[in-house]
Amino acid sequence: MFPVQHQGGGHHKDTNPTGKRLAILTLTALGVVYGDIGTSPLYALKECFSPHYGLAPTRENVFGVLSLIVWALTLVVTVKYVTFVLRADNRGEGGTLALLALIFPKRSPDAPAARGRWLVALALFGTALLYGDGIITPAMSVLGALEGIQIATPTLSRYIVPLAVLILAVLFAVQRFGTDRVGKAFGPIMLAWFVAIAVLGVNSVRQDLSILAAVNPLYGVAFAKAHGTLAFFVLGSVVLVVTGGEALYADMGHFGRKPIRAAWLWLVFPALLLNYFGQGALLLRAPEAAENPFFLLAPKPFLLPLLALATMAAIVASQALISGAFSITRQGIQLGYVPRLEIRHTSVTEEGQIYIPEVNWFIAVGCLLVVVAFKNTSNLGAAYGIAVTGTMFITTLLFDVVARLRFRWESWKATTVTSIFLIVDVAFLAANLVKVQNGGWVPLVLGIMLFLLMMTWKRGRILLTQRLADGTMPISLFLEGVEKSSVHRVTGTAVFMTGSDDGVPAVLLHHLKHNKVLHERVLLVSVKTADVPETSAAERVRVTSLGHGFWRVVASYGFMQTPNVPNVLEVVDQMGIRCKPMETSYFLGRERLIPVAARAGDRIVLSRWRKIVFAIMARNARSATEFFCIPPNRVVELGTQIEF
Repeated sequence: MFPVQHQGGGHHKDTNPTGKRLAILTLTALGVVYGDIGTSPLYALKECFSPHYGLAPTRENVFGVLSLIVWALTLVVTVKYVTFVLRADNRGEGGTLALLALIFPKRSPDAPAARGRWLVALALFGTALLYGDGIITPAMSVLGALEGIQIATPTLSRYIVPLAVLILAVLFAVQRFGTDRVGKAFGPIMLAWFVAIAVLGVNSVRQDLSILAAVNPLYGVAFAKAHGTLAFFVLGSVVLVVTGGEALYADMGHFGRKPIRAAWLWLVFPALLLNYFGQGALLLRAPEAAENPFFLLAPKPFLLPLLALATMAAIVASQALISGAFSITRQGIQLGYVPRLEIRHTSVTEEGQIYIPEVNWFIAVGCLLVVVAFKNTSNLGAAYGIAVTGTMFITTLLFDVVARLRFRWESWKATTVTSIFLIVDVAFLAANLVKVQNGGWVPLVLGIMLFLLMMTWKRGRILLTQRLADGTMPISLFLEGVEKSSVHRVTGTAVFMTGSDDGVPAVLLHHLKHNKVLHERVLLVSVKTADVPETSAAERVRVTSLGHGFWRVVASYGFMQTPNVPNVLEVVDQMGIRCKPMETSYFLGRERLIPVAARAGDRIVLSRWRKIVFAIMARNARSATEFFCIPPNRVVELGTQIEF
């Protein structure tokens, strides 16, 4: 077996950038990581004093709510994510799937099987909830920005929803062109945004410095004691200030830990605090400003420029979530939880810039329906919180396991840290669960549906692999038969794609049965997905000679990489195994799946309705030809019927 170098690209990040490089990465991170949480001042404090709660903006209430906001940002984002969770990276990548890979390295969980299944289910459900976040965030951000029209030009208020639909429709329509050019403008736009909201906050705070006392957590405690159940419900709106906090961890692979921390601590966190304090000071001076405290911070001449800047910031926030959904989907495909979909690379230099049409239009339709159905941020706030708080809760549970297994924390330390996080997460989650009937059901239903589809696809694949393995012939027995039967060999190279790196693929047996010939060079190629974001060049491709003109080729890709079989064959050709493009034929199997009752001995048992769903998903998945970048004019497909 020989390790072979792979001539492929990837996105590589500095582990410890300094100077100009750190400044560039930090600026870029502003546009990708902090768009969501950066636009929360548009609606968060306004929703806390929504008429729905009946909470008057009195001095005590303003101080109480502001104290809760300050400490939510501090505990959830600064302490939990920036200080602790960012440490749990898998070769620089973050997110719930990265946490899962840390818990189960090399697919060999140290935990009992039952516990392992629960952890996998949690990670997948957290991933499914992120799709709900991807649908709701663009709607919430754009509506929040456009609601400034009610302050700037009230007569145009009826155009808010049509404008939001138009902006979002254009945003989704241009996704196919890639984010390379637009992405370069994201950082400067968000830099201008954070500077603007900080200046607005300072201008208001200097008129009443007493508002700074709200940093005292006792004001939040007093608010909770004074209002009891109502204070608990208000937490459902307070959580809006930390929406996007999960992005700090999920997007770590694009920039690294250091730039993300630097952007938060030196700019984003201070700017958000100053703006929230400024809104609070405004409410002390003019309680009627609770209608929209963000836009009422601005002097009249600056309202329209602020509205334009807010709209651009909302588009940036939307773009970040849409791009994140593409990245999550590719991870799911590589790990076997999502059917093969078309993945288009929109940049020749950046591996991470991709476009997935099916995901784009799925989110687009969902987002536009949400805008039309909910119409404003007040109605949408109920749906927004559940996806965010559910994902944060799951991240805390997975981080606890990582801290014990990988960081080797003592039990008391892990329990203490995660218990603090869980108290906050559970409080926010519970406060949002009571709003299920008012719109919170949207991300929950979506998350459950996507979770079931992912689990059905994964288990169906395992069952199908088991069925195919039942008829697999040992490679040694097959080669003996080839040698004895003197099968006619023709010139050229044949590539048989197989999901197993053992035995003889069914498509090869099918080919030999019908065509009764073999090529002089036969490659059994299998593509594997490692539980790491990227595989190094040294471990990417391995070739084993089987004799009689047969070789087994195993290509290992990380879950953030896209397989390319012709590139693999270029490497094999450099070893001296002739694989010239015009002399190579690819043989693929196309299975027609027929759901049947479970058989005795099946390791995986699926109900009939789930088998039907799996068969539909398999029929509509992208072909292996497209997914593995195989030249379609060099492919031979052989059909077969499989009962499973």
